[in-house]
Amino acid sequence: MKITRLEVFTLKAPQSGRPHWVSHFIVPTANEILVRIYTDEGIDGFGLATSYTPIDFAVKAFKSGIGDLIIGEDPLAPERVYKKLFALTTSRLASEKGWSREAVIRISSAIDIALWDIVGKTAGLPLYRIFGGFRSEVPAYVTCGYYRDGKDDSELRDEVQKLVDQGHTGFKSKVGGLPLERDIERMALIREVIGDKRDLMIDVNRAWDLETAIKGAQLLEPLNPRWLEEPVRWEDDRRALKLLSNKTRIPLSGGESELTSYGCRAMIEEQAIQILQFDCTMFGGFTEGRKMAGLCELNHVQVAPHHDCFIHAHIVAGSPAGCIVEAFTDPERDPLQAELFEDPPIIKNGMMTLKEQPGLGLTLSEAAMKKFSERII
Repeated sequence: MKITRLEVFTLKAPQSGRPHWVSHFIVPTANEILVRIYTDEGIDGFGLATSYTPIDFAVKAFKSGIGDLIIGEDPLAPERVYKKLFALTTSRLASEKGWSREAVIRISSAIDIALWDIVGKTAGLPLYRIFGGFRSEVPAYVTCGYYRDGKDDSELRDEVQKLVDQGHTGFKSKVGGLPLERDIERMALIREVIGDKRDLMIDVNRAWDLETAIKGAQLLEPLNPRWLEEPVRWEDDRRALKLLSNKTRIPLSGGESELTSYGCRAMIEEQAIQILQFDCTMFGGFTEGRKMAGLCELNHVQVAPHHDCFIHAHIVAGSPAGCIVEAFTDPERDPLQAELFEDPPIIKNGMMTLKEQPGLGLTLSEAAMKKFSERII
């Protein structure tokens, strides 16, 4: 089997009149690259790459021929293709073409996921079974509690109560964008609404210095968070995470902001986090995600990937280290989760049951592609 051609699309949606903020940046409503790979045996697959930075750099790389490098390759050899693409991060060709390191890694993520989709379809098995088949149902939590202009406690209460009424059992909310005491009040409100039996996760998005993080963790402990996510600033996060872990009983999590699996490995080696939140759509696809899941299992760290729950469910279900997936049930915040796929897995009472269709088990919605996509090549 050989790769014969690629189709590449950007997926974008306009921001609403009230964008969703985390501690220090606006979260894009949709900002992804979608790659479809076709083969000479009529089997095709697709993959996604997510970015919180502009995706123009990835578009430029595709338009200047990066996709041509995998034409003729064996789609059933994702490790070899990934290695070929990753090698571009230190190549003269990439420098001459203006392909940034981030662009190459994002692109390799989408291509890798598409290749694994083809592997699953060729084998006639869903990917979670190929990845180990540890279970067919995984927990799912919902991310909420974003900052928005004019959003007060009444709106926050109504938002969370609606999610409770929908049957969700895990809730992750944002802090770090307001004075600490005010954020603690917001988290106490959410705990009041969801009660003691549901999970509360708290995401700082790397906004706190170490002193604030230590104080914040102390104030949050009575609310019994399941984890405290990316609590310290980027510039010394691994060392600061280690220092913070010695000051709190709250489990710490992180990993979504790492550019590669090597950065995630370093976080595990620091022995400061209990939950790793890598993102296969950002740092190397399933090829790297599977390695991270194995490393987590051997180091007694749980896997709770960032974003794209229908993609990451295969990693979580395949491994004993798999913990939970992240869902966005508000179509205004994430219209792609709501509309991109026809008949995706259902989240009910905090659980997602995976489907038995081969590969990713996902079918792209033609209506959603028409609505959100622009073809690049």
